[in-house]
Amino acid sequence: MTTQVQSTEGVGHARYTYRLRVSASARAALGGEWDRCRWVWNECVARSKKAHAEGEKCGPARLDMMLTEARARTPWLREGSSVPQQQLIRDFGKSRAKALKDFKARLPMRQRAGMPKHKKKCEALPTLNYTRRGFRLKDGRLHLAGGVVVRVVWSRDLPKPPSSVRVYRDSLGHWYCSFVVPVTTEALPATGRDIGIDWGVKETATTTSDDHDLAHAQHGKTAAQKLARYQRMMARRKPKHAQAVSKGYRSAKRQTAKLHKKTARQRQDAGRKWAKSVVRDHDRLAVEDFHPKFLAKTTMARKAADAAIGATKRALVEMAWKHGRELHLVDPAHTTMDCAECGARTKHALPLSERTYTCTACGAVSPRDKNSARVMLVRAGLVPG
Repeated sequence: MTTQVQSTEGVGHARYTYRLRVSASARAALGGEWDRCRWVWNECVARSKKAHAEGEKCGPARLDMMLTEARARTPWLREGSSVPQQQLIRDFGKSRAKALKDFKARLPMRQRAGMPKHKKKCEALPTLNYTRRGFRLKDGRLHLAGGVVVRVVWSRDLPKPPSSVRVYRDSLGHWYCSFVVPVTTEALPATGRDIGIDWGVKETATTTSDDHDLAHAQHGKTAAQKLARYQRMMARRKPKHAQAVSKGYRSAKRQTAKLHKKTARQRQDAGRKWAKSVVRDHDRLAVEDFHPKFLAKTTMARKAADAAIGATKRALVEMAWKHGRELHLVDPAHTTMDCAECGARTKHALPLSERTYTCTACGAVSPRDKNSARVMLVRAGLVPG
């Protein structure tokens, strides 16, 4: 079974993210806005728990009334803009609705979205959402509701006026803004070529084209030695209960976060560049609809996580949609057992140690992953090339 994802004329939305240069006064103002939003979120959690205990409903409308009453009687809350506070209630409502839906569907605990929890001051990172009436762009600067003005590092132009913006801070203390922009498909020239893609652990992606195989870069393995060193530093300097955090502990924690961020960016950059080359050189893509979550409980968990298969697949799907390519998501069941030449299926699953596929029906011999990539093309109804 395949799922075809195709868009040649549709208009969707994309996020354009930029770094922010935040002054000391703007940083303090954004911190104050986040303190108010965090209070609103925690109040929503408390009201939701109380309503559940009393058997009452607690939807966004009731929480909006709660916010209106709280702003009327609390001057500190009125000092901030109502836009991010209202958006936080919308986010809370979506999170709670998803958790209730999973509960009613009787999904296993490991697959459920948990109920919204309190945001702790020392753990939760600031995230502020503004709709169109809560911000404007003027002279290259971002003006937010509440009088907060920040300078945007324009690394690229926005294709169209944004409909909303998210302002957030990462674990390193850097501030970013993410605009939601309507985008139109940018069609690429036709090439007349098709490609089948099989995900794996030895190689992140094996394709029917030798020039487009994606090797396992092992960015996490490269950074493992430094990461272990910083984590040992954190363990030695970890403060005891009710003890103030030392400067050395904060420094080691920052170095750890910095290394994690670098590794994540390396994986993202490699995945996006590979996806762009595949989409640029092929008209139709047959991609294994692989869900790598189950690998987290196997002996391959660390290597599979380092390969970032999920992020790479997501980048490929987004790139194919952006450039109007025909994308088929193929059911991965038995793709390693079928023969791409005659369609025969082996009687037993192949062990991972066996890297060569030999068909007992037609005698075809090929590398295991290459055979699986060609099976993707056959199942998608494309001619292997």
